[in-house]
Amino acid sequence: MKKQKHVVVIGGGASGIVAAISAKRNGADVTLLERNSRVGKKILATGNGRCNLTNINSDINFYNGQNPKFIYSTFGQFGIQETLSFFEKLGIEYKVEANGKVFPMSDQSSSVLDVLLYELNHLGVTIITDCYVTELKKNKRTFLVKSSDNKTFLCDSVVFATGGKSMPSSGSDGSGYELIKKLNHTIVPVFPSLVQLILQCDFLKRIDGVKFVGRADLIVNKKSCSTDRGDILFTSYGISGPPILQLSRKAGEFLQNNKECYIRLSILDTMTEDEIQKRLERRFEDNSYKTIFESMIGLVNKRLIPVILLEANISNQNRLASTLTKLEKKQIASLLKKWDFQIIGTKDWNNSQATAGGVNTNEVYSDTLESKKVEGLFFSGEVLDIDGQCGGFNLQWAWSSGMLAGRNAATL
Repeated sequence: MKKQKHVVVIGGGASGIVAAISAKRNGADVTLLERNSRVGKKILATGNGRCNLTNINSDINFYNGQNPKFIYSTFGQFGIQETLSFFEKLGIEYKVEANGKVFPMSDQSSSVLDVLLYELNHLGVTIITDCYVTELKKNKRTFLVKSSDNKTFLCDSVVFATGGKSMPSSGSDGSGYELIKKLNHTIVPVFPSLVQLILQCDFLKRIDGVKFVGRADLIVNKKSCSTDRGDILFTSYGISGPPILQLSRKAGEFLQNNKECYIRLSILDTMTEDEIQKRLERRFEDNSYKTIFESMIGLVNKRLIPVILLEANISNQNRLASTLTKLEKKQIASLLKKWDFQIIGTKDWNNSQATAGGVNTNEVYSDTLESKKVEGLFFSGEVLDIDGQCGGFNLQWAWSSGMLAGRNAATL
């Protein structure tokens, strides 16, 4: 009779929890180690507390890393439909919202965590919290795992699911990378992703809190390399909003490589620049008795008007609209369509939702998620050099990779 394998899962986030469930369902004795006082802390924060379970549009176009194609085999074995079925059987009814985002009908991330915890307990997974792993060694066929309180665990396989560096308050502070390096693995340099951008701009405090619906383009070498549309928010340090978070990954990558990049905002993005200019000329003509400032009220957010006029080299906003020159009107129209800001950084790990970089996927078998360098060592989730866009893509990677890593840790 084949000896029952003992699998230790390091990290009790989304991926680690599913890895533990998967390993246990496949016949292993499983111990789940979590540094926090409870598992699944980060799950509670996802989707603004609603838990964006997945996205029905998940495919390679929504993922990043040195080799995004790495996800193909994992998703081929446990993809969107398998994920939805998995949660349905645990008790989660779901709904599909705008842009393919999937949420639990309860609109509570706590319900997702609850059913996962019920399953862990039902299966008999040993959960040890407040357990900070400080050492991981491989001795012939056995792994030795040590924690900061001198606890020792011997096991046959390890699933490494410690996450990245985003939201360190949830427990993912990047310390897992150091353990992996000691096992001869390479870490692709990490940086914050899905994060707000810091801009070089003198008047940001004047428009802090101004929000508009428009388009944002990431500009490098005077060309747009990525674009997104939606709610955009000016802040005292720069800019935020869903489109900005989507563009932040590429912006961070360019900044890491010391490339100059800009964010181009289109406030009136549904009109061409010529259409904007004609609209302005009509407004200024109809409101010729008003000041320039007054004549623009109702077109854009009132707090933006003074800074737009200054950027258009119009120093006196109290001039009559009738005094505007053709060039000044053209400059205003141009800014409303293409307003460029230099990006000088991103907010820190505390503000980021995902980690770019991580364990080099060239050193991991894509069909099993086992290390090519250490037999019996498996990886799942954000610790790998795979990160997705906003909208449920990162959680889908967590579920899929966790399920695959746990199953193979138990059976290979």
